[in-house]
Amino acid sequence: MQSKGVFGTILNYMGIFSGKTDNLVKDLFSVGAHFGYSKSRRHPSARSVIFGAKNKLELIDLEETAKYIERVKEFAEGLGKAGKMILFVSGKTEARKAIKEVANRIGMPYVAGRWVGGTLTNFDEIRSRVNKLVSLREQKEKGELSKYTKKERLMIDREIERLEAMYNGIVCMDSKPHALFVVDTNAEKSAVREAKRLSLPIMSISGTDCDLTIPEYPIPANDKNGETIAYILGIIVDAYEEGLKDAPQKVSKKEN
Repeated sequence: MQSKGVFGTILNYMGIFSGKTDNLVKDLFSVGAHFGYSKSRRHPSARSVIFGAKNKLELIDLEETAKYIERVKEFAEGLGKAGKMILFVSGKTEARKAIKEVANRIGMPYVAGRWVGGTLTNFDEIRSRVNKLVSLREQKEKGELSKYTKKERLMIDREIERLEAMYNGIVCMDSKPHALFVVDTNAEKSAVREAKRLSLPIMSISGTDCDLTIPEYPIPANDKNGETIAYILGIIVDAYEEGLKDAPQKVSKKEN
């Protein structure tokens, strides 16, 4: 019999697990997903996912987190079945490595650094800058920059570095994405705002200081721990890949 509610969470934390959801709770606990922020920082929307407190930090009820994860998994699997594009976003130091790894794993775009305003809402202009980066790279690889002076080539190299720092992760984003996955909606307010303007669904890992009503598919969990972030991202990408297996045919990312 599966345990329920607060009592069930206590049992799970003690190592008494039964069933798929309980195993997920155990794994979430092992990667520190249960740590929230202090009560003074808690957003009202996170009240229902609080288990208790320890050393002034609130603890997240991981049985609730597991329920949210299952819902996001279902959505991500559906995106995979339809061949839809997900843009992964986080400038947090703790999340950058994981964001890059999961995005590259499924060939999706990512922003693992500062969000450039207009990436979504002024996509055509942003795409023109990405195309410039691609063009300069190709010219350099083909040796076509040899016609320029040494000083001019140095300036071009610096321009390539500047453009790569801003746009390298979205080179493959040849159209607007169909959904975003964001780590910490508070830290990525600009990206969230642009997605909302375009009515793009948002998946997120959101700490207890975040408004859980903003993203359509939130996951309340520790959003400041790299191990937690990598673990949850892996689960969602696994679900996306499962969806790809059931796709009737390969769908172009350019389709809307």
